[in-house]
Amino acid sequence: MGSFFRQRPIRSPLAVLTVIVLGATVPIWLYNEWVAAAWLIVAILALAAAWRTEARTYAETEKHIENLSVRMKKVGEEALLEMPIGIILINDQFTIEWANPYMSQLLEHDTLIGEELFGLSEDFRSFVKEGADPEGVISLGNRQYKVIYKPEEKLFYLFDITEQLEIETLYYADRTVLGMILVDNYDELSSGMDDQTKSRLNSLVTTRINDWGAEYGIYVKRFSSDRFLAVLNESILHELEKDKFRILDSIREETARESSALTLSIGIGADSNSLPELGELAQSGLDLVLGRGGDQVAIKQPSGRVKFYGGKTNPVEKRTRVRARVISHALRDLIQESDQVVIMGHKLPDMDAIGAAVGVRRMAQLNGIEGYVVINPDELDASVIRLMEEIRSEPDLFRHFITPDEALGIITDRTLLVIVDTHRPNFVVDERLLGKAEKTVVIDHHRRGEEFIEDTLLVYMEPYASSTAELITELLEYQPKGEKISPLEATTMLAGIVVDTKSFTLRTGSRTFEAASYLRSNGADTVLIQRFMREDIGTYLERADIIRTVEVLEGGIAIAYGADGEPHSPVLVAQTADTLLTMKGVVASFVVALRPEGRVGISARSLGDLNVQLIAERLGGGGHLTNAAAQLDTDSVREALVQLRETISEMTEGGTEE
Repeated sequence: MGSFFRQRPIRSPLAVLTVIVLGATVPIWLYNEWVAAAWLIVAILALAAAWRTEARTYAETEKHIENLSVRMKKVGEEALLEMPIGIILINDQFTIEWANPYMSQLLEHDTLIGEELFGLSEDFRSFVKEGADPEGVISLGNRQYKVIYKPEEKLFYLFDITEQLEIETLYYADRTVLGMILVDNYDELSSGMDDQTKSRLNSLVTTRINDWGAEYGIYVKRFSSDRFLAVLNESILHELEKDKFRILDSIREETARESSALTLSIGIGADSNSLPELGELAQSGLDLVLGRGGDQVAIKQPSGRVKFYGGKTNPVEKRTRVRARVISHALRDLIQESDQVVIMGHKLPDMDAIGAAVGVRRMAQLNGIEGYVVINPDELDASVIRLMEEIRSEPDLFRHFITPDEALGIITDRTLLVIVDTHRPNFVVDERLLGKAEKTVVIDHHRRGEEFIEDTLLVYMEPYASSTAELITELLEYQPKGEKISPLEATTMLAGIVVDTKSFTLRTGSRTFEAASYLRSNGADTVLIQRFMREDIGTYLERADIIRTVEVLEGGIAIAYGADGEPHSPVLVAQTADTLLTMKGVVASFVVALRPEGRVGISARSLGDLNVQLIAERLGGGGHLTNAAAQLDTDSVREALVQLRETISEMTEGGTEE
């Protein structure tokens, strides 16, 4: 019994019960010896039976646990050696010290011991470098594996997920995609046609779009004279992307042969399981395309990512004076409801940004509201500095130019912030003003990009206009009649038009000359504009040094660059691109140079045969078909040249346009 006690912990229920029985025997013995003796005999017999039962139970349990341990060890060994999970153990030199049979069978090796890890796949390097993600996917042969790496044990687990990925691919390929198709200028062109011509044009467009849908397996339904709905899936969308939506070129070319050059704008919603969300994405993509001038496709995803295709033609001027009048009156109401107007252009402002800002300030004054133009004195090029020196001669105008810090100090809840000549939040003079202003208006002539200033009260974007100064000039004509704009204000605005049109040679329409005529009648001085734009001999030689590096690629694409470590003014870089475009045989020009703030900038120009806007957007910039720019997150001109050449190659040889 004593040995049994020693085998059992004192906290055992039977051990406790034994102590209680023995303790109860003493008082009973004192009461009656015979009764105590009988009680003790019975208690001992009962306890003996209980102890024997418990001992048998303990023995059986120990035997079961021992048997289970043996089985578990055997199962573990079998799992390690037989289960379809790859296991690799490496040493500090990344040599394989052990691998389970499944891994050897997978790679058709008798043994992997002694093999170099990276000899199996270079993808393993991404797991062993410091700070790397311990999980990922690699390819071995024609199979895909999920990898889990244990750095402390230098152990790899590989799980075959080939079938899972195939199922995912099939699932995503079959997801629904919605498209909104708009015939851009159908109403304008068909309004002057006779019924027979209109019917023939209508039949041509409908037939061509339906044939396109049948070719790719797309359900296409026309629901108005100029709108179609397209239902497809992700796999069909990928085929359309490979084909670069040639329906755009087909419609433009076939209708041009009928003397009615129609173009298509397509907005596509993708990458969502919600049909309402797909519809909203498609409509949003279509709005984005129309803001960029039409004749394009925008594929929009819930993440906000947008891919663009097309945009190979210059947008046709189709804004009306009715729209200009409506926008002008809406802007007038917003100005009159404000306590003051603060106008801000883009960083490193050019003549167009300053001219447009001066025009908006004049609008505020015509409505009896104070207006202020925000500029950063440290971010002005030579021509704008000469302009500001001239403005300084008119104290009443000059006092309305303030710094970003001064603007932050005067903005209230009722202040109207007007952004001119840009619509991208990271391009404005000071982003802090966007966060503080409660009311914001955007007026711009650039094609709309992915990034856009949010929560605006009014947006007036016309990619058909030559310049923002042209748009502001038209709006001025519908403001309250009062004091005329001063000759210097008119000169500043005309300078913006002259610079952006390259002296009326690019992107000019009839409305451009009407705006110039209006400014000229208000005293704009063309001689003074030439004084602003004059350059010194040093600037001329600096530009010549860049031109000396020019290389003309196949197709008439010229690329020139500045030296690493030598910053150049963005205006000079742009002028260099303009100069290259005047050379014989050059259809597009790109100039790469380090900017004063330390980033590499690219200025791009084209005669219209190559859409430089699409190339600039791929590099993080934007602009127009014939005039674009980008800034890269690098200070290496050579690195930027590599990126530029790769992008040009992709765009001209069938790469994805985004």
